[in-house]
Amino acid sequence: MLAIVFIVVILVLLYCLGISLPHANDGAPVIFKITNVVYTIDPAKVNRASYLVLTNIGEQSYRNRYLSVKLFVNDVPANLNLPTLNGDASCHLYHYGFQNIGGLGTDGGMNDPTSKWYPDQTIFINFNDGTFGPGDTLRIEVYDGLTGNIISRDTWPESKKYTFQWFYNRFLNPQAA
Repeated sequence: MLAIVFIVVILVLLYCLGISLPHANDGAPVIFKITNVVYTIDPAKVNRASYLVLTNIGEQSYRNRYLSVKLFVNDVPANLNLPTLNGDASCHLYHYGFQNIGGLGTDGGMNDPTSKWYPDQTIFINFNDGTFGPGDTLRIEVYDGLTGNIISRDTWPESKKYTFQWFYNRFLNPQAA
């Protein structure tokens, strides 16, 4: 009985500290990282800008024409149809859920094979006004438009840094004492 109480106390302590227990990897790395989020709060509600910047933190380049984006605001899919991150190709699209895209990662012609999003380059996406605001959690997923496979997933703001491994190293590891 004492052992069960001890285990329950440890689990409650871990939960209260916000420590996530080890779980399966969702398989989507962070290659395109959200590096900036901007939203404007206008008391008159005339303009509520929703804008974010993505940076290619990976080591390879990607054809921007074949990258598509899905946005989730508080784990709810946003009304967005962004089937390409190529600036030239997006000009020919009906802008559903976004106003425009830009940045070095969007450069190049629609059919140009050198139109790529290179490492360390950024792309900005200017979403429709009011798509997100203060306190919202954003998750952006970038897909390969040819295969439909997810390439990258990132969340803003970043999740808590406290993990089971951190807790073990900090409090339970006998060498830490």
